[in-house]
Amino acid sequence: MTEAHPTATSGRRGRLVALAALAAAAGGAAYALRDLPAAFGRRPDAAREERVRNSPQFRDGVFHNAPSELARPTTPGVETVRRMLLDRAGRRPELPVPTVRPQPGGDRAAEGVEIVWYGHASALVEIEGSRVLLDPMWSDRCSPSAHVGPKRLHPVPVELEELPRLDAVLISHDHYDHLDMATVRRLVAAQSAPFLVPLGIGGHLRRWGVPEHRIIELDWDETCTLGDLTLVLTSAHHFSGRGTTRNTTLWGSWVIAGPTRKVYYTGDSGYFEGYAEVGREHGPFDAALVQIGAYDQAWADIHMTPEDAVRAHRELGAGLLVPVHWCTFNLALHPWSEPIERLLVEAKAHAVPVVVPRPGERVDVDQPQELDGWWETIA
Repeated sequence: MTEAHPTATSGRRGRLVALAALAAAAGGAAYALRDLPAAFGRRPDAAREERVRNSPQFRDGVFHNAPSELARPTTPGVETVRRMLLDRAGRRPELPVPTVRPQPGGDRAAEGVEIVWYGHASALVEIEGSRVLLDPMWSDRCSPSAHVGPKRLHPVPVELEELPRLDAVLISHDHYDHLDMATVRRLVAAQSAPFLVPLGIGGHLRRWGVPEHRIIELDWDETCTLGDLTLVLTSAHHFSGRGTTRNTTLWGSWVIAGPTRKVYYTGDSGYFEGYAEVGREHGPFDAALVQIGAYDQAWADIHMTPEDAVRAHRELGAGLLVPVHWCTFNLALHPWSEPIERLLVEAKAHAVPVVVPRPGERVDVDQPQELDGWWETIA
C-alpha cells in the first residue's frame, strides 16, 4: 500500500479548512443580507396606480419638488466625498447621550399638547386626547442592513412595544432614517393604528405585511380625519429613494390638528416657499417639530440649516420650536452639537421659544422646561 506524503495530506487538509471557512463566511454573509431585498421595499407601479400617475407632483415617471426661488443650489463633488471619509472630528459626542425613560401612558392622551422626542426624527405628539407617532425608527442602524450603516449614538429611551395606544403613525418620506422595515413590522404586531404616508410608500408597507386597511396614502394638501384628529400632508423640498432609483415615492410634511390645537412637523426639507404657504393656510401652530441637523452646502436644497429652521418656524406662525433630526445618528459633516448651538443663537436673536429635551423626555407645550445645556457637557 502506498502511503500519502505527510506534506500532501497537510495541504489537502488546509484547503478543506479554507473551503469550509469560505463557505461559512459566505453563509454568514448571506444570512446577514437576507432581509436586504425586502428592506428596499417596493416601487409603485405608476401604470397601474392611478393616484400616483395623476398626482400633480408626478411626471416622467418620478415625483418632483415644487418650483422654488428660495431653495439653495447644491455644490456636490469629490471634495464632499473626501470630507465624509476623512473629516471625523467632533461628529460624535465624547460622553454617552443622556436619555429619559418616558412614564407609561394612560388610557387617554394629554388633553393639551405634549410631545415626547425619542431621538432623531421620531416623536410622539399627544394632542387633545389623541396620540400620533412620527417617523418611528427603533433599529440600531438606519440602513437596509442590520450590520452596516450609521449606528445609533444612544439607545432608544423605551421599547416600541411599551408605547401607549396610538391613533395614527405618520411617515414623512421613505429614507431609512425615517421609514424602517423592522420598526414597521413591530408596530403592525403591537398597535392597530393606521399608517398615513405620502403617495407610493404604501408599496413598501404592503411588502412588509401592513394590512391594506391600515394604509392611507395622501398627496400634498390632502386631508384625513380620524375621530377628533385632522391630518394634512403638506409639501416639503426633499427627495425619496431606498435604492439606486430616486423619487418613485412622494415626500412631505404634516399638519396635526385637534379640535382647537395644532402641531406641525417639517419632515426633511430644504428651506423653501412652502413654509410661508403652510403658515397662511393652516397656521398658527402651538408647536413645530423642525429639522435642524444633517445639513451641508453640498445638499443645501434638501436639508435646512439651524438658521433656516428658525426662519421657517417664524413663517409657519408656530409657538414652541422643538428641534429634531439631530443627536441620534452621524449623518453629516458638522460637529455633533453644532445644530443645537447654532439654533439657540438664531432663536434668541428672533425671540423664538425653544425647548431641547433629552431623548425620551416629555414636553408640555404650555409649560416647557427651561434650557439646561445638557448637550454641552457631553459634546
